[in-house]
Amino acid sequence: MQIDFATLTAYQRYKLMASLIVPRPIALVTTQNDQGVVNAAPFSMFNMLGEDPPILMISINKLQDHHLKDTSANILANGEFVVHIADEPMALQMHRCGETLPSTRSELDHVGLSTAPSQAVRPPRIAESPVAFECKLSETLETNSRHIFIGQVLWLHAREDLIDTERYRVRLQNYFPVARFGASYYVRTRDRFSMEPEKEAAESNPIDEIE
Repeated sequence: MQIDFATLTAYQRYKLMASLIVPRPIALVTTQNDQGVVNAAPFSMFNMLGEDPPILMISINKLQDHHLKDTSANILANGEFVVHIADEPMALQMHRCGETLPSTRSELDHVGLSTAPSQAVRPPRIAESPVAFECKLSETLETNSRHIFIGQVLWLHAREDLIDTERYRVRLQNYFPVARFGASYYVRTRDRFSMEPEKEAAESNPIDEIE
């Protein structure tokens, strides 16, 4: 089968791409408006872009008539946001942060998540999240349908059992994020394997040794 994307509508292209380019990591992003309301929303068009400088990307769609989602409006207004990785215990709350609420109401209050202060940016981080990256806006790209925000990571917050700070390795045996699959499906990240034969054979090999 071959499909000429020029013959498809934007919605048809989205459905195909979003269901085939999977699984995708999910950024649960907190921002803050001028009234101090903390917004939280999940986005699966998200990934790491580089380490020097440390940058990541989130892509956020525009609403009808090019109106902006609260996350986009807040980032454009103050250039600060915090990206969280949701794990299994908070997966449902992450998903519910995508529900439509007025900009005067925080999704965190709505779903029962709590905040902790950030170090270098105004928006707080989510206390229950295993990982949080404080970011300042580095660059913005704009298409007909989206804002693409490139953020530079200023601080990392991680749950105490996740990082070996002597070797700067992540203890992957303690880390179980969820990812976005096609349509409304999500996947767990427990089914893992090594492509290195000597490590496959060593049953005692800890998963945090994998680069």
